[in-house]
Amino acid sequence: MTTALRTRPGTLDWRLRFAALALIWGFSFLLIKVGTEGYAPFQVTLGRLLFGTAVLAAAMAVKRERLPRGARTWGHLTVAAFLLNALPFSLFAYAELTIPSTLAGICNATSPLWGMALSLVALSEDRPTRTRVAGLGLGFLGVLTVLGAWQGFHGLDARGTAMALLASLSYPVGWIYVRRTLAGTSHSHLSMTGAQLLLATLQLAVVTPLFTGIPSHLSLTPLLAIAALGTLGTGLALLIQYGLVAEVGPTTAQMVTYFIPVIATAAGVAILGETLSWSTPVGALVVLAGAALTQVRGSAPSGARGCINMRLRRGARSTPTGPRPDHDLATP
Repeated sequence: MTTALRTRPGTLDWRLRFAALALIWGFSFLLIKVGTEGYAPFQVTLGRLLFGTAVLAAAMAVKRERLPRGARTWGHLTVAAFLLNALPFSLFAYAELTIPSTLAGICNATSPLWGMALSLVALSEDRPTRTRVAGLGLGFLGVLTVLGAWQGFHGLDARGTAMALLASLSYPVGWIYVRRTLAGTSHSHLSMTGAQLLLATLQLAVVTPLFTGIPSHLSLTPLLAIAALGTLGTGLALLIQYGLVAEVGPTTAQMVTYFIPVIATAAGVAILGETLSWSTPVGALVVLAGAALTQVRGSAPSGARGCINMRLRRGARSTPTGPRPDHDLATP
């Protein structure tokens, strides 16, 4: 049995879609930075969610999909919306008030490290191996390198950096919650994600007026950045992600995670004029190497692999933020 589906006629080659997804998510940190130059962080996040929800609503209308039903499903989706969308999106927006977009992009790359550490505790099917534990240690050593720990974190905004790292931690927490509560639902991933983004939008619609006022004037460039962030970085990116996972599988699709900080760093330096010390790119490479090692799975007998693959396929059809059972691919 093959592990990937053939590309349907008329569908763009998966490699081009993979590159587009890496670019979109890599540039998301630049767009967040530009958005916060004209609007409050909660306003940036609310706008992002509004545009992203509109894209998924249009996709649902084209495919004639309906929102899921059931109070239990909506209750769990409310928690998932907070952990996977409302909280991390808001934290990244607040973080980029005081830290460069390059650092935010690198902090996002720590999500697989947090995910591996949490899954060893919360998911009984994840067993530690020497390679994965070594990757975890290497990855967090890379984080310390990026932050310049040997010089006492000099010149680093601790609050902004902590927010970016907390945002990265929120993704695997959300994925673990999803796997424990929504793995058996029969609704399509598009329907579930559309509902999830809708709930996250409602959450921000309630919170934003409590902490921000109406903008005194409309800043066009930040507004366009927010529109691009929501339309491309949230709505379109999720649709591309689903197609990639369905066609080439989650293992290949999640490799996009390792390109995001590279693109985010290049965009921040080239377009925003952000500066880099030698420790930032070196530490980022160490983080990515460690994250890659945490994704190395131990070998299993062929029969066991077959059972595992069947369980993952069942889970892949039901997760609300994409047809993938793991938490390794974090949306920035």
